[in-house]
Amino acid sequence: MIPKVIHYCWFGGNPLPDEAIKYINSWRKYCPGYEVKEWNESNFDLECCDYVKEAYQAKKWAFVSDYARFWILYHYGGLYFDTDVELIKPIDDLIEKGSFMGEEATEPKEHGLEANPGLGLAAAPGLGLYKEILNYYNTQHFINSDGTLNFETIVTKTTKILNSHGFRGDGSLEYIDNVYIYPPEYFCPLNYGTGKLVITDNTRSIHHYSATWHSKLEQMIISIERCDSGKDSVEYKVRRVVTLPLRMINKLKTKGWNGVKQAIAKRL
Repeated sequence: MIPKVIHYCWFGGNPLPDEAIKYINSWRKYCPGYEVKEWNESNFDLECCDYVKEAYQAKKWAFVSDYARFWILYHYGGLYFDTDVELIKPIDDLIEKGSFMGEEATEPKEHGLEANPGLGLAAAPGLGLYKEILNYYNTQHFINSDGTLNFETIVTKTTKILNSHGFRGDGSLEYIDNVYIYPPEYFCPLNYGTGKLVITDNTRSIHHYSATWHSKLEQMIISIERCDSGKDSVEYKVRRVVTLPLRMINKLKTKGWNGVKQAIAKRL
């Protein structure tokens, strides 16, 4: 049984943006009768593991929430949404079916589409998959031994674990370890790479991609590289040439000289 509570995380102490308040109100509209609960410094243990402690020290609030969402749902159950998710239709039928998450609308990676836990999660307490994800985080550090930051995303971490359970990421509805993983049209009609929005009869929400985990430089790079024609197009390749100096600067900031040298070596 999935409890009737919607969780969200807001660390850092800043006021919620107007857009976030608007999206939270959409949850109340389409999930009437649900408690909406904010998790922050006052009610979440920031010393729970090295990863969370270090991410908080680095003021990378989004990475704190990456761990927190799974901890919250594992212990309490309910729904979770990032604060840039807008519900546009009821989801009662999906909740009744069971625990869920969604695939992201991007170009498929080597192992197919990726699952994005920021799009929305639902679970009864004690879900085994979430315990496995928490255990993986408990082996991680956010601050690497050389002082650089571990920016591997929750999307990558979660998809790796799902792949080990047979997740294909082929755009079909999959049932992996007691969790339904819905195709992009359900929770991710907005393509982050192209900016295209495609809403179907199955679409329940829109992830607006506030991308607060990205620096201003990274957001600039993403904005320049975004194009309708996709990553195989000449236009995209030209845009990548334009952003190359910016990407090298960003690599230097996040990975140090070793990261820059590794990036150059891959191109030789």
